Amino acid sequence: MGLIKTILILMTVYYALKFIARLAFPALIRKYMQNMESKFRNQQNYNNKEENINIGETVIDKKSSTSTSNKDVGEYVDYEEVD
Repeated sequence: MGLIKTILILMTVYYALKFIARLAFPALIRKYMQNMESKFRNQQNYNNKEENINIGETVIDKKSSTSTSNKDVGEYVDYEEVD
């Protein structure tokens, strides 16, 4: 009689947890997605505030004209094809 009672209790707990999970899981996922969306929107707003570029304005970024080449690398040798 104890074995049947234990099996019934385990089955009841299993189905109760399954039912609760079916109700709670979508709500948890929805809450997680809302949090991620708000973080994304905050990040986008932060990035947009940093840029002071008008829409439609062309921006050209130039590299610095000073080149930092190392003259101590070695001697340059032209390529010659040998027959």
